Amino acid sequence: MTGLNCCFIAGSVIGAVVCLLGAILIPVGDYLIGSTVEKESVLEEGTTAYDNWISGVPIYREFYLFDLQNPSEVLNGSIPHLVQKGPYTYSTRYIPKTNVTFYQNNTVSFLLESGAIFEPSLSVGPEEDMVTTLNLAVAGVYSLLNHSLANMIIQLSHSSLFQNRTIKEILWGYQDPMLKTKLGLFYPYNGTYDGPYSVFTGKDDISKVSTIDSWQYQKSLSYWNNTYCDMINGTDGSSFAPNMDKKKPLYFFSSDICRSVSAEFDSSVDLKGIEVYHYMLPSQTFAAPVDNPDNQCYCTNMEITKNCSVAGVLDIKACKGFPVLISLPHFLYGSKDLLENVDGLNPNPEIHYTFLDVEPITGFTLRFAKRLQINMVYGPSKVIKILNKVKETTIFPIVWLNE
Repeated sequence: MTGLNCCFIAGSVIGAVVCLLGAILIPVGDYLIGSTVEKESVLEEGTTAYDNWISGVPIYREFYLFDLQNPSEVLNGSIPHLVQKGPYTYSTRYIPKTNVTFYQNNTVSFLLESGAIFEPSLSVGPEEDMVTTLNLAVAGVYSLLNHSLANMIIQLSHSSLFQNRTIKEILWGYQDPMLKTKLGLFYPYNGTYDGPYSVFTGKDDISKVSTIDSWQYQKSLSYWNNTYCDMINGTDGSSFAPNMDKKKPLYFFSSDICRSVSAEFDSSVDLKGIEVYHYMLPSQTFAAPVDNPDNQCYCTNMEITKNCSVAGVLDIKACKGFPVLISLPHFLYGSKDLLENVDGLNPNPEIHYTFLDVEPITGFTLRFAKRLQINMVYGPSKVIKILNKVKETTIFPIVWLNE
C-alpha cells in the first residue's frame, strides 16, 4: 500500500458519509444537505471531521537518494554523475494529535508528534544500504564559516567533500567525526514535535475551519523579514472549508519548507467512485523573482541565486539553522544551470510535482503527494584545499521525498 492509497483510505470515511447523507437527504433539499455537511465539518467532539482530524493517519514517506558515482573526478573538476536509489519507505506521522486544547475564541491547539518506522516491504533494500553523497559537515562549514577556519577544521579531521554512509545515517543521523556531533538530514526526528498549531474550529464561521491561527504561538513567521513572505496562510493541507469553489486557489502552510504556498485547480477526477478536485502546485512556486515578483522576499542569498536570477530553489537556512536549499525533485521547473552542473537528473512533471485531491463537498483531502528535494551547496575555494579544483558552485541534490 502506498502513502497515497493510505491517505485515500483514511479520508474516504468522510466521502462515504457524504454519499450516505446525499442519498437520505436529497428529497429534503439541498439546504439541509449543506447544513448537515457544515455541521459535520466543524472541529468539535462528536463530528465526523473531528474523528478524522484527531486520529493518527498512516502516512508513508518515500526517500530517493542520489548516489555519486565519480567523487574523485569531481574533486578534480568534473561534474557529479548521480544515480537515483530508492524508494526507501518509512511510515511517518501515524501518531494522533497530542495536547489538544479548545478555546473560547473557537480555536483548538495541538502538537504533531513525529515518528518514522522503516517499511522493508515498500523499499528497494534495507536502510543499511550504502550511498556516496555530500559530506554534510564539510558543506556546512563551507557555507557558514570563514574559509580559512573551515580549511583548518577540515584538514585537522582529514575530512573530504564526499562520504559513504548508510541510508539510515544520512536520513536520521550519525556521529560526525569533524564536528563531533550528530548530523542527519532529519535529525532529530523521532519523538520531536511540530507546533504547537492553533486552528479555527469553524464553529462560528465554517469558511475558517482548519485555517491556521498561529504556529509556535506566532501568527506570522520571522524568517523572511518581509510581511508578505512571513504570512501563515490557509490550513495544513489535510482539509479545507466545505463546499469548495474551484475557481479559488487553496492555501496551506508547510513547516517543512518554512512558508505558505498555494495550489490551483486542475481538473475533476474520479477517485474510486468519488469525485474530487485535483489541485496542483503552480510551476511558479519556486520561480525567480523576474518571473514571479512575489518571490523576491524569498531570495536571501545573492551569491547562490546569482542575484536572484536562479529559479527552482528556496534557501531555508534562516528557518532550519543549517545551509539547506529546497527544490522540487530533479530540479523540476528550475533553471538550466541547476541541471547542467550535475549529470543524471531527469525532471518529469508526472512524477515530480506536488498535488492534492480534495473532496469538494466536505473539503477533506483524500489523496495527496508532497514531493520535495533537499540540496546543499559547494563551490571552488582558493583557501579550502579540498575545493581548489572543483569546477564551479554547485547545488548538489542529496535526496528527494514523496509523502
